[in-house]
Parts: sequence; C-alpha cells; structure tokens
Amino acid sequence: MNKWMDRFFGLEENGTSVKRELLAGLIGFFTVVYIIAVNSLILSESGMPIEAAIIATIAASVFGALVMGFWGNVPILLIPGMGINALFSYTMVQSMGLTWQEALAVVFVSGVIFVAVAFTRFAKVLSAAVPHSLKEAITVGLGLFLMLLGLEKGGIVINGEGSILALGSISDPLLLATALTFLIAIILFIRNVPGNFLITIVAGTLIAFFFGMIDLGGLDEPAMSASEAFAGFGALSFTSFLTMGFWVAVFSLSMVLIFENIGLVHGQVNFIDRPEKYKRAFQATSIGSMASGIFGTSPTVASVETLAGMAAGGRTGLTAITTGLLFLGAAFFVPVIKLIPDSAIAPILIIIGALMLQNIKNLDMKDMSESIPAFLIIVLIPFTYSIADGIAIGFIMYPVLKVGLGKWREVTPALYVIAALFLANYVFQVFG
Repeated sequence: MNKWMDRFFGLEENGTSVKRELLAGLIGFFTVVYIIAVNSLILSESGMPIEAAIIATIAASVFGALVMGFWGNVPILLIPGMGINALFSYTMVQSMGLTWQEALAVVFVSGVIFVAVAFTRFAKVLSAAVPHSLKEAITVGLGLFLMLLGLEKGGIVINGEGSILALGSISDPLLLATALTFLIAIILFIRNVPGNFLITIVAGTLIAFFFGMIDLGGLDEPAMSASEAFAGFGALSFTSFLTMGFWVAVFSLSMVLIFENIGLVHGQVNFIDRPEKYKRAFQATSIGSMASGIFGTSPTVASVETLAGMAAGGRTGLTAITTGLLFLGAAFFVPVIKLIPDSAIAPILIIIGALMLQNIKNLDMKDMSESIPAFLIIVLIPFTYSIADGIAIGFIMYPVLKVGLGKWREVTPALYVIAALFLANYVFQVFG
C-alpha cells in the first residue's frame, strides 16, 4: 500500500512520507474545521437552513479535497472561502434580492466560467497577464488578513470607538487563553517540533477549558434529519437567469474567484517549491468551485490555512485527501468539533500569516510603479476586510500608473481588459 502511495503521489521524490502526509492532513483538518460552523452560520443569514448549510459545507470540502488530491496532487485544502460566503449572503441575497437558491445558481455559473478559464489557454493568458509584483502582493495581503483574523479571533484586538481596532482587555479570558496558547505555539513552531500545530490545538483547547470557555452542553444536541441535512443539494434555481442582477452577481463572483485563486494557488505551490503543479492545482480549484453550487454552499477556494499542513510537512495530494476524509467523518461529530475554541486556532492563523508576509522581500521596492499597486493590495485586503476590493484596486492602479509614466507597453492587453472590468464593476455599483 505504501509503495503504491509512493508511486502515485511521488512521496520520496518530494522528500516526504505517508506518516508525514497523514499528520499534515490531520493538522490541516483541525486548522480549517472551524469553517463548518462559521460558514454555516453565514449561509444561514441568506435564509438557507443551517442544517443544510452544515452538510453542504462538509460535502463541498470533501469533494474539493479529493479532486485536489488525485488531480492536483498538492496539499492545498479547498474549503468555502471566507469573504466569499459573506458576498453570497449579504450582497447577493440581502442586497441584490436573489433567493439563496438563485445565489447557488450564480455560484454554479461562476464556477463554469472558472472551469472554462482553468482548462483552456485563458488560464495561461490570465496568469501571464498578472505581474509578478501583484501576485506576490496578494500572498502578502492574505498573510496580513490571516494575522488580523487570528488577532480578532483571539481577542487580542477588538473594535473600539468608531470601529477602530484596539487592544483587547488583559482581563479577558479569551485574550489570556490565546496569549498562553500562542506562547506554546510559537515555541513549538520555532523548535520545529513534529505535529506542533496539532499539539497547539489540543493544548489550546485544554487551556480554554480551564478558563471556563468551553460549554460541554453542546454535546447533547439532537441529530439532524436527512431532509434537513440535504435540503441544499441540487437546490439551485435559474429563475432569475435572464435578469441583469443575476449576471452582475456572476461577474463579481467570477472575478473574485479567478484572481483570488490565481494568487492563492500561485503562492501555495511556490511555498512547497512545486511551481510545476500550478496548472493542475488551479484546475482542481475551479472544479471544486463549480461543484459547490450543486452541493449547496458558497464556492470553495484554496484556503489560506492550507499553509498549516504545508508547514507541518505536507507536500503531496495525500495531505489533502487525508483532510477530506476527516471532513467526511466530521459529519458525525459536529457538536464535538464546535468545542474547539477560537483561542486554540488564533495562534496558528497568526503564525501562518507571518510566514506569508515573507514574500514581501520578492517585491521590487525601487520601481514605484510596481511597488505602489502592490502595497495597495497588501494594505487594502486587511483594511477593507475584503480580498476582492484589495485585488481590484491594485489591478486598476497598476495600468493607470504605467500609462501615466509612459510605460504603457509594460502592461499586457489582458491586464488592461481586466482592469477595465474591475473599474466597470465599481461604476455599476455606484450608478447602477
């Protein structure tokens, strides 16, 4: 069995082993498992039954992991994207007036467009159209965003007066538990202790328990019925297919999916020194996004938390498959999984974010026409709390600066089109 795995996944040539891949998959699972509860709650804001949202989140994550593992053969974890799920519930449904079933149709159509791009020469054209500086900036911006999420989840920073971020109270049990867990996490990580993130999660959960932050009453929740669990499967509706609102939603979601994942997948395959896997990993990501509409959830993306499994030694698709199978089992242990506190996950998000920040050294600081758009992406992703807006502003500013400096030939025709589409989307939002 081990020999078959070695041949299929190329374990030896990638300097890994079955044991290391399984451990990395386990760590990756505990790092992203929070998405079951969080994504379900956000989707329920669209009117979708929360029981259906839970099972759809699990099903899409399992499917994405298997596709990525067998087709992409990289340890990238596909889970419903944070930010995109908010776009689904708060923008497409609550603001634009689509039903959650119609929003699922938007997810499917956007996924079809994503697949068409990923499996044709357009993927190479779009990838080549995006300058190296912008790709690196997306990775750094996501790193900052991940650190911000970790700091907020851990109560280290909170919304102060006027929604300005402020330090949390030192007397807050959440902050204290996070601080203690972070000390354990950073020491274990720097010392490169095997399974350091998994140890961190276990230790962090125990610390939270001693601080009285874990309610064991959730274990007594009744099991959900089959009709409740599978209400989202195949529920997509095309009744608004011919309306302008539907296609505006499709455009917005498609742009975010394609360019967010270009940045994510590019950064992740480079993190494990396997850039040759970019094409197949990108294709697997597109298939997972398209299937999400059928399963009944907002699109899966190449999660930023993927770096946890990679940092633990994951190098092949066996890591992703391990995580996917654990997600499948999670359907039977949802109440137990929900016991894992934010204070146990937050330190890991902060450390992973810090790792991604190292890509800033790859930026050309001397050429301001390259660095300014990159810095805008880096800053605006966390400051606006929107990956889409951060990417859009950077992509618009890049050709504007190049044209203004007489360097218009350095911009590819495809990037001019992309920038124009992003700009047109903003104009439509303002005047549409």
